[in-house]
Amino acid sequence: MLDLNDLAMFVQVVRAGSFSEAARRLGMPANTLSRRIDQFEGQLGTRLLHRSTRKLAPSAEGQALFERYAPALDQIFEIERLHADMQAPSGSVRVTAMLGLFEIFRMEWLAEFYTRYPHIRIDFLLDDTPTDLIAERIDLALRMGIETGSGFKVRRLASNALILAASPAYLERRPAPRTLRELAEHDCLTISNRQGRNTWRLQGPRGTQEVSINSRFAVNDMRVLAHACVAGLGIALLPQLITEPFIALGQLVRVLPSYRRASTELGLQLVYTSRPPVPPAVAVFADFLWEKLSEVMPSSSQN
Repeated sequence: MLDLNDLAMFVQVVRAGSFSEAARRLGMPANTLSRRIDQFEGQLGTRLLHRSTRKLAPSAEGQALFERYAPALDQIFEIERLHADMQAPSGSVRVTAMLGLFEIFRMEWLAEFYTRYPHIRIDFLLDDTPTDLIAERIDLALRMGIETGSGFKVRRLASNALILAASPAYLERRPAPRTLRELAEHDCLTISNRQGRNTWRLQGPRGTQEVSINSRFAVNDMRVLAHACVAGLGIALLPQLITEPFIALGQLVRVLPSYRRASTELGLQLVYTSRPPVPPAVAVFADFLWEKLSEVMPSSSQN
């Protein structure tokens, strides 16, 4: 009985015209391929290839074997390819995320994903307001600071700590504070609040402390606040996951790094709306998001 693997190697050698080229296409050493063909010829009891230092060609028996079985092998491999395509994740994945997603998620990552999974289509809905995940037919939600109801599977992607940061340009004009009390002497950037109070409550070496600050600029969007900080308007208390990319680029530096605040809001989360088993396309894109965002997030853990 013919061994289909040996037969397929023989067909590849004939088509390639050399052991080295056939071995490259098959991803195996040329000497291993040559040995396998020798063994195949021994099993059949006939010479299939005429070899010389300059030429390789099938014998009459080898040509007959090639013509008889190569088309059948092609059909088998085509069936296997079609079956693999059918088994590969496919379909559309509808994702909702915050407006600033693509400030931390790189477009070239999507190109990498589509190379891995050419049959999946991603449909993004970017919105900072809470979305009815079921009504909007969402498969996957990437949320920060939005409470997620019970009944959904949630994976936490990043911590929700807030840290103090300023731009190098600001710190050239104003020496960095050495103590928490000295923050009161600086221009600070804050999130708008209706109470009008400008007090930061921070955890540090001495436990929890409060400091009254001078808010020079206030806005109700953390990303705008980060850009104001980069522009040199003052010191800001920002989510670490937003700040880290700017720090990596040298656009921001930590101020009083031993102090931080654990936000009352939630950190960055992946929320699945599908009940188990999760559709394959959703599962692979969720894992891809986890993999890539974990590379740029300050910390990650799974719930």
